Amino acid sequence: MNAIRILIMGAAGRDFHNFNVVFRDNPDYEVVAFTATQIPNIEGRRYPAELTGSLYPEGIPIYPESNLAEVIRDQKIDQVIFAYSDISHAYVMHKASEVLALGADFRLMGVDGTQLQSSKPVVSVCAVRTGSGKSQTARHVSLLLREMGFKVAAVRHPMAYGDLATQKVQRFAEHSDLDVHQCTIEEREEYEPHLDNNVIVYAGVDYEAILREVEQEVDIILWDGGNNDFSFYKPDLNIVVVDPHRPGHETRYYPGETNVRLADVFVINKVDTAAPENVIEVRTTISALNPKAEIIEAASPLYIENYAMIRGKHVLVIEDGPTLTHGEMTYGAGWVAARRYAAAEIVDPRPYAVGSIIAMYKKYPGTGPILPAMGYGEEMIHDLEATINNAPVDLVISATPIDLTRILKVNKPLARVRYELQEIGQPTLKEILQTKFG
Repeated sequence: MNAIRILIMGAAGRDFHNFNVVFRDNPDYEVVAFTATQIPNIEGRRYPAELTGSLYPEGIPIYPESNLAEVIRDQKIDQVIFAYSDISHAYVMHKASEVLALGADFRLMGVDGTQLQSSKPVVSVCAVRTGSGKSQTARHVSLLLREMGFKVAAVRHPMAYGDLATQKVQRFAEHSDLDVHQCTIEEREEYEPHLDNNVIVYAGVDYEAILREVEQEVDIILWDGGNNDFSFYKPDLNIVVVDPHRPGHETRYYPGETNVRLADVFVINKVDTAAPENVIEVRTTISALNPKAEIIEAASPLYIENYAMIRGKHVLVIEDGPTLTHGEMTYGAGWVAARRYAAAEIVDPRPYAVGSIIAMYKKYPGTGPILPAMGYGEEMIHDLEATINNAPVDLVISATPIDLTRILKVNKPLARVRYELQEIGQPTLKEILQTKFG
């Protein structure tokens, strides 16, 4: 029988993982191509031969998703694998309809076929949407496990935007490692706060190779999820973060609803700033879909040094990039801080944007008068810096999780907004972790 001809739709994350786990060295399939979206400049490259195994000595081409129909027709694709996250159910089915009309099968791959089993216990932290508060929850869990006496490392969902072959397995133990690996702003936002807490971070492209290395170093593995994807590793405890600022999204986005149904523990975050009726709505929905899971309520209070400097100022607000773009939020912690501490004006950065930042606003017009901290490579980092410095403001409020001044030269004062998870009431994550692993 001829091998089934496969195209994998992705965004430089789960697409590569699914290939590595299911299709690499599998003669029943021929992976003809990947398509890429969401990530600038990933298309037009190849998944390198160093990672593709014995069946693909020249690697596998990566095309822009806009070429999907052309590739299916020209390459006589039998089956299309959809393998990226934080996408509305409607969007997924529109893509499925396009694929089916072209004659190919459309496939979503589940947990049994793609999750890897570890020899060490795994705690996963996932979410229903980008920007729900997953990162601060993962940091909080890592510290609780360390208080219990465990050696912990965070394995972060992939953000492989550079040289894929050299990024096969990455280990970050010091801040200098971020420079060694030429990390983007998006990578730094996830790795740097763990390093601030003296928690080692692993990431890369080949998550089985990563798993076998991290198993040699720690007692418990913390899966630090990306977007609203489910864990690459089979978890012993699955914590899922829910956002009451976006009630209803927990059942309308892929694969966020999968996480709802898989959860052992829910964290309803941001209850201090969400409308009470939204908190009740989210609690009712997740209880109906997964009545056995524990539910914890939490806040993410803001911490700002010299918060009084905000009062009366004309400010530029910078937020975490993915939260505002494919996460579809129109504000974040920086915007809340500007309003709470009486800024005179939140200045719209769009008239002062340059280069790739202009293109970003065109692609994501719903971001509003906020500047996403986008930095997928040197050009975009340069354009972000220029946009900030062009803006005629008194003060920059930065709510990205990193210290931007480590990589940008900003020509005006900058106030950092930090936020950490604060649990409210009982049960608590510490009680649950002690019951499971104590």
